Amino acid sequence: MEGLRASSGLSPTHIPASRSKTKFTKHKFLNFQFNPVPTSTFSRKTPSKSKLFTAIPSSPSFVSTPEPELEADSRAEKFDWYAHWYPVMPVCDLDKRAPHAKKVMGLDIVVWWDKNESSWRVFKDACPHRLAPLSEGRIDQWGSLQCVYHGWCFNGSGNCNFIPQAPPDGPPVYTSKRACAAVYPSTVQHDIVWFWPNTDPQYKDIILKKQPPFIPELDDPSYIKMSISRDLPYGYEVLIENLMDPAHVPCAHYGIMRTREPKVKGDREGGSPVELSIKKLDRDGFLGDQGQFGINKFIAPCISYAHSSPVVDPGDGAIADAEKQPSMQRRQSLIFFCIPVSPGNSRLISVVPTNFNVWIMKIVPRFILHLAINKVLDSDLYLLHLEERKIMENESSNWQKACFVPTKSDAFVVGFRKWLNKYAGGQVDWRGNHGGALPPTPPREQLLDRYWSHVVNCSSCNSAYKGLRALEVILQFASLTFIGIAGATKHKANTMVAMAVVCFACSKWLNQFIYKNFHFHDYDHAFR
Repeated sequence: MEGLRASSGLSPTHIPASRSKTKFTKHKFLNFQFNPVPTSTFSRKTPSKSKLFTAIPSSPSFVSTPEPELEADSRAEKFDWYAHWYPVMPVCDLDKRAPHAKKVMGLDIVVWWDKNESSWRVFKDACPHRLAPLSEGRIDQWGSLQCVYHGWCFNGSGNCNFIPQAPPDGPPVYTSKRACAAVYPSTVQHDIVWFWPNTDPQYKDIILKKQPPFIPELDDPSYIKMSISRDLPYGYEVLIENLMDPAHVPCAHYGIMRTREPKVKGDREGGSPVELSIKKLDRDGFLGDQGQFGINKFIAPCISYAHSSPVVDPGDGAIADAEKQPSMQRRQSLIFFCIPVSPGNSRLISVVPTNFNVWIMKIVPRFILHLAINKVLDSDLYLLHLEERKIMENESSNWQKACFVPTKSDAFVVGFRKWLNKYAGGQVDWRGNHGGALPPTPPREQLLDRYWSHVVNCSSCNSAYKGLRALEVILQFASLTFIGIAGATKHKANTMVAMAVVCFACSKWLNQFIYKNFHFHDYDHAFR
């Protein structure tokens, strides 16, 4: 969501001291101000064949009708969902000691570290023997991926190098092609593992012909990067639309973050007109214009990108940062990787590179920033989950008929739907991996669960979680110890009892803190 622009760009100076009245303040650039980004910023360059597109002008008397440009165009050059690189996970959140199960594009994959070749590998998560999940296996002492069902072992190329059940003096059945694991091409770029969703040998060296989109800020040593990933219980389409929608921020995230006060305030939350338009749309995505505030870019199929406007230096004789030498400019970017997992499920990887206040970002624990971002994600998670189901009830192919989008603030969302219908078949191509039906809605507490959707997969939050749990146990043990000392010695009994009460109370408070920040944090819009 666009709200992540505020939370993920937070510097530690914006973290409140009180948990009860948490508010997150945006940097100036986060108030929807972005600089134009040259089309050459990314490696992908495809001439635009589309016409200029803008959202329907806002007017109280205007009645929305389906836009002809939103209809699917069979003559357009089609987008191939399986001819692109997909991000899987940030490297910092992958443990090299164990294989990791992931799902992307409906494909079950296993990501593991090949220490013999010093590279991350992505395999189909199925042993060729009996299709047991390789992600439940281990990395053996020789650096091979071992299936723990029968012990078959595979090297980084997918070749089987050991079958325990095969007689040593018998035929070398492990050399059969049928004994090989299915290997997806993989690479690491911008500290993220990417994979190509096709195991056909003809794509083995696809990296030599086509690379993942390149984003300069993520390779610039003058920037510091803060990343987060989370699995979300709504689909890829809803995730991208939400990230491209600045108009929802004052309402959906009210009480969590503050935005710049508009000149004309239409409601308590500060909603106001947002001028958006699409300047270029083709098979590879689109370029979005926010007028004087800059450019957003959607790079199909996964990337939503925005670059900050220059920051103005405070104080007497303040000079716009844009007038400084490029090396002195204060810049921050917002990069969202939106990954289709399965119908009704997606994964967000958010990276925020910044070249100022880097020392602050270095001293604040990463998990603290994640607590703030997760709160933003939770604040509209439930309504987005239900929204997707209502859209499906009206058939996603008729989105423009089911939804009334009369203002320019919806231009990016309408532009994405236009791209989806015109070039990408109207929906993600699951190729039979899923039927397309959405999973049932679980209880609210399960839907907003943070542990399995983020904490267990995040190296920083998982370590913090384990540390706080250990501290909770220590406090409980200390409480019992003080009671025992008071009862046994009766020396300074009152002091010992008081210490026991304090330790017990702290352990109870810590238990609630852990539950609220690492498991379930509800958000009731009616009482904000």
